[in-house]
Amino acid sequence: MTLKIYGMGASRAARPLWAALELGVPFEHIAMTYKAGATRTPEFLALNPNGHIPVVVDERADGAVTVWESMACALYIARVHGQADGQSITPASPREEAEALRWTFWAVTELEKDALTVLMHRMAMPEDQRKPELADQAESRLKVPLAVLEQHLQAQHAKGEAYLAANRFTVADVCVASVASWIRPAPGLLAQHPAVAAWMKVCLERPAHKRMRAMK
Repeated sequence: MTLKIYGMGASRAARPLWAALELGVPFEHIAMTYKAGATRTPEFLALNPNGHIPVVVDERADGAVTVWESMACALYIARVHGQADGQSITPASPREEAEALRWTFWAVTELEKDALTVLMHRMAMPEDQRKPELADQAESRLKVPLAVLEQHLQAQHAKGEAYLAANRFTVADVCVASVASWIRPAPGLLAQHPAVAAWMKVCLERPAHKRMRAMK
């Protein structure tokens, strides 16, 4: 069996790459960018008709499984290639599964759009193309979901759990930290949410994350 992950670390492919590296799952990394029409070829569109990275192709004894949408890719890898042993990133109970699902979808619906705006208009785009007013507006809106995340992390700490779903790093943290990391160019905003900032720092210092970031 062969697991293939299409994409690069500096994209939403970070999520399945990070998950696989955390689990120590052997995989083939097909490095490809979203630029210059690389995802619009007939061959790639046969994998993902939306023309986006990442794509995960899991070559299994009973046939190939293709997954797209980055969060779905990460959750699939954790569930199918991880062990629900209470040690790995794979949820090990119905509660942990629920936490992973709800926080992953929450990150997409409540956090991602404005976090990406902050990243692009504070750091990623050429300076002459940035619109600081858009980043200002996004930061203002992000105060609401970040307050929700801050409250949850504080509640987790109060019951002795350091991460989103358990007292260990899980796929929930992979998915949410991959989005929350885009807010780093707004240090003043993060300073208002110290539990979020501390949790994110710990997540991003993990060796698997550093290895993922080096993948082109």
